[in-house]
Amino acid sequence: MKEILRRSITGVIYVVLLMGTVFLNSDAFDFLFMAFGLACLYEFKRIVQLKGYYIFIAYLALWWAFIYLIHDTTLITILMLLTITVDLALLAFLFTKKNEKLTDFQKFIVAVFYIGGGCIFLTMIPYKQNNFAKFLIMGIFILIWVTDTFAYLVGRTLGRTKLYPAVSPKKTIEGSLGGLIFAWIAAYILSKYEPSLTLNEWLILATVIVIAGGLGDLLESKFKRAAGVKDSGAILPGHGGIWDRLDSLVFAAPFAYLVLNIFSYVS
Repeated sequence: MKEILRRSITGVIYVVLLMGTVFLNSDAFDFLFMAFGLACLYEFKRIVQLKGYYIFIAYLALWWAFIYLIHDTTLITILMLLTITVDLALLAFLFTKKNEKLTDFQKFIVAVFYIGGGCIFLTMIPYKQNNFAKFLIMGIFILIWVTDTFAYLVGRTLGRTKLYPAVSPKKTIEGSLGGLIFAWIAAYILSKYEPSLTLNEWLILATVIVIAGGLGDLLESKFKRAAGVKDSGAILPGHGGIWDRLDSLVFAAPFAYLVLNIFSYVS
């Protein structure tokens, strides 16, 4: 009971912090995810045993350049494609049965693009329109939260078939399907309050976020299992580290950004 209470209090504080920065102003939102990115990098660096602090300098330089300086769509597209390429390459690492170890250079590339790039594109998503689209980014957060919550509840009550027991023994196919169905319901509701996307676009975005977010969750579990740790950190009582909370969002962000770009292009 104490653990559930602790998790609930931490979860409420986390949600209030996110919503507060989103609705306060865009600078607060930018700063929060810059800080979250640094925290995720620290936890990743510790888990994969990447030495030195140059990764933080690379991330801050990339973040500052693409959030405040670079507005050229070609350069942004190149960064997006590099980030997605690294993410897709990591899926080979996720599903391989071999105990492959990454070199320091590979760890650096993964950190810069998987985590750094993910946080950058998560920050850039609400700027896809002329102003700061508060309800759009909140909608993406809501889709992730609904998916995680109902995947857990459905999996706990109806789950029978393991999804990927070698990496995450508790996740089930039934839970994943439950998370997807409730994400679609959430997308339907969001389409009524955030008209910048049509109902079909919200449903497509929800599907992409659920699938990519689920893979991101499994990927972080793979890294933690390889390192022999349960959580990426202990900064959030009952929830682990920042990376534990953002693993789905960080992996899904560049794919969501790509989908939103496609919507803008075809509309």
